[in-house]
Amino acid sequence: MKSIKILALAIALLCSTASFAGKTAKYVFMFIGDGMGVNEVLAAQMYQAALEDRNGIVPLCFTQFPVSGLSLTYSASSGVTDSAAGGTALSCGEKTANNVIAMLPDRKTPLTSIAARAHAQGKRVAICTTVGVDHATPAVFYAHNENRNNYHQIGMELGESGFEFFAGSDFHQVFDKRNPSDDEGNYANAEKNGYTIVRGYEEYKAAAAGADRMILLEPQDDDPTALPQSISQKEGDLNLAQITEAAIDFMMKERNKGFFIMVEGGQIDGALHANDPAACVREVIDMDNAVKVAYDFYLKHKNETLIVITADHETGGLSLARDNQYRLNLKALQNQTIDKGAFSSRLRKMNVDLGEEAPITWEELQEELKKSFGFWDKVRISKQQEDRLRNAYVETFGMNYVEEGSNPADNYKVEKISDLACAIMSEIALVNWGSTGHSAGYVPVFAIGKGAEQFSGQMENTEIPRRIARIAGYKW
Repeated sequence: MKSIKILALAIALLCSTASFAGKTAKYVFMFIGDGMGVNEVLAAQMYQAALEDRNGIVPLCFTQFPVSGLSLTYSASSGVTDSAAGGTALSCGEKTANNVIAMLPDRKTPLTSIAARAHAQGKRVAICTTVGVDHATPAVFYAHNENRNNYHQIGMELGESGFEFFAGSDFHQVFDKRNPSDDEGNYANAEKNGYTIVRGYEEYKAAAAGADRMILLEPQDDDPTALPQSISQKEGDLNLAQITEAAIDFMMKERNKGFFIMVEGGQIDGALHANDPAACVREVIDMDNAVKVAYDFYLKHKNETLIVITADHETGGLSLARDNQYRLNLKALQNQTIDKGAFSSRLRKMNVDLGEEAPITWEELQEELKKSFGFWDKVRISKQQEDRLRNAYVETFGMNYVEEGSNPADNYKVEKISDLACAIMSEIALVNWGSTGHSAGYVPVFAIGKGAEQFSGQMENTEIPRRIARIAGYKW
């Protein structure tokens, strides 16, 4: 009888241990929509419904996750955080001062990120973004610096991190290519530490099998700070869904280890700083397309996967209302085909191509506005709005003296026109903006999979990585 009891106890202990082991998440996805507040998520869903000519929403993939909550985003130094402090809270579980990368507010004491904790326990790690790989949000997962703008130092830490996979637009300061110096440069340092650098999804697929570590960058590196925004992308541009597919593929080269993958929708923030509503909803949908890739993985590994979606802060103070009109016109946003920054670049290029000839005419600008925003053609604008655009044209092209031999693009400040075009689009869509910077607004949290129930209700942003670590079994 005694031996039977001992056997029963041993079996119970074994089952208990197995049950405990089964509770940890082997595969972890953390998505960060930079600047993505609750209204940005709602706008994307209402925009999709408007395309179907109805009120209401068409849910995003991640808004249908079974658990949702709200996160507080204030930093140690301010009620309104920046991406460095907001990212540090999400990566390291500690509040810090604005502009500081993964250090305490003293700007001296380094913090350990959840990615580093996962890696220390043998997990494979991928850090992905649509902006520079050394930008604030990705940087807080692998670097430590008193100032987020020390891009070169941060980029050097990337190469020394040992993480298996990085993806984004480029390094901000590519010393190898643009500013020769005594420094070996971010590229050379990464390659010295075993990274294979590829450009574009096709190059990734060709090189992945033979690479131990990988950095996937945008094929066209004219702008190292960010990928083209979703609304402006053309065939061959790298997008966030492809990056997520590549990250999963590379992590699963050693599938028994498990992984931690951080994916940032970094260009949501860019669209919001620009107060560009059409680009904003497209960027949220673009991140949702990346989430769908992770969700497909989850469906195959339900008992081992956790997906958490959140944001570092809200940007722009987006309001889904305007002038006491009690309606929206989000469908109009479908007629915009390019983001504000890309439109400015197009106008500058047009004037460069003209050389010493006169600047573009008002009629030529009208054609560009029709093509890019649908004005006059698909989107009805008022006489007052047209007059404002005409005045902006005159102030930009009619009152600037171009010195002989100078580049017209350096003289014509075309941003006045681009800013106004997006402001008019906001008026037409009946949305409003509180600022061109960050706000202290709530940001959403969505979760599915192992331990997802721990992400409901109001929470401090610092709690998010700590909860993930508990669920995944990372030492904290």
